[in-house]
Amino acid sequence: MSYVVNAGDLTPLTLGNVFCKYADDTYLIIPASNVDSRTREIENIRSWSCANNLNLNLKTSSEIVFVDSMRRRQIQLPSLLEGIPRVCSLKILEITINSHFSVSEYVSCVIGKCAQTIQALRISLPWAL
Repeated sequence: MSYVVNAGDLTPLTLGNVFCKYADDTYLIIPASNVDSRTREIENIRSWSCANNLNLNLKTSSEIVFVDSMRRRQIQLPSLLEGIPRVCSLKILEITINSHFSVSEYVSCVIGKCAQTIQALRISLPWAL
């Protein structure tokens, strides 16, 4: 809660870019039309962090580029950001989403955990099933 209150003045530089903040996580969402603003926005975050006696932890930072897999034409991915790895999937609030906006990896994980739980119940409580 404290971080969200303190981060209230962290705002994007470019119109159309959005910050989503939860607990101590911050997500910067940049639409394709603003892809050229990525470096400026990262520098803005770094400056804000320094001014607020915080550190931007690049080890826990990553970039994901969402792609519409239904498009027929080939897209050109933006260049890599220095010091920030590009990933194919990202865990946001415990839900894994991939670069095609699919949550199938997360759903498979949940189903697997449910199957494990049911199997554990069968073994430990055979009379209950």
